[in-house]
Amino acid sequence: MRILGIDPGLARVGYGVIEVEGRGVNTKQQMLDCGIIRTDPGTCDGVRMVEIARDLRVLIRQWQPDLAVVEKFFFYRSSTTISVVQARGVVMMTLARFRVPVAEFPPMQIKLALTGSGHAQKDEVLDAVMRELNLDHPPKPDDAADALAAALTGWYQR
Repeated sequence: MRILGIDPGLARVGYGVIEVEGRGVNTKQQMLDCGIIRTDPGTCDGVRMVEIARDLRVLIRQWQPDLAVVEKFFFYRSSTTISVVQARGVVMMTLARFRVPVAEFPPMQIKLALTGSGHAQKDEVLDAVMRELNLDHPPKPDDAADALAAALTGWYQR
């Protein structure tokens, strides 16, 4: 099973692709790709949304995921809240256009799935991602690591 994890944002959309093979104790999880979709802050939001959709289409075509896992937006008051929600909408629309099934989890549920605590610190989640995917180095940047955490949560919660 191939899973695309997504950590939505306007300036940076984190993504991580994992593949899971086998069952039970013979399950093997590996990272295939991770990174960010970066948009140009000097352009209007509409153009940035088009960039996100375009780059996400490329990732979907390249990796052909069986499932996408999108981190749910955790509401907080910020000047960027609306833009982030709009970018998340573009992600959801693009996934729907390609008929990729989507699971959504809030940050606390992702932390709980990976560490056993919904209040885990970022470094604890990162350690769990590295352990589960057998990585020697932490995935960079943080948005990509968060997307891999989302993808793993999708596997655990399937």
